[in-house]
Amino acid sequence: MRKVRDYGAELKALGDKARTLKARKIQQLGELVASTGADALDPDVLAGALLHIVAQAQVEGNREAWRSDGAVFFQRRGRKAGKGDAGNGQGADETGSGGSQG
Repeated sequence: MRKVRDYGAELKALGDKARTLKARKIQQLGELVASTGADALDPDVLAGALLHIVAQAQVEGNREAWRSDGAVFFQRRGRKAGKGDAGNGQGADETGSGGSQG
């Protein structure tokens, strides 16, 4: 006889996983802001800069140039801080850029 699926439990587990992933993405974004030194900026300045970047992301070629600059940043950071920190930085890049630039 077939086992009955508990759709409610499966849905709850998926919701919990989604919340965990969102929390990790937010934490990694904060770590990225701090590691680049952008945490020294006023929140208004940082928000304005991000808004300009989003607008400029529509210009052909900007994303690829920024992506390569970001890769270089994480490679240098990985050499300075060690393998454990480089993995965290790359995770922030993957989650952060995947949603907005994907």
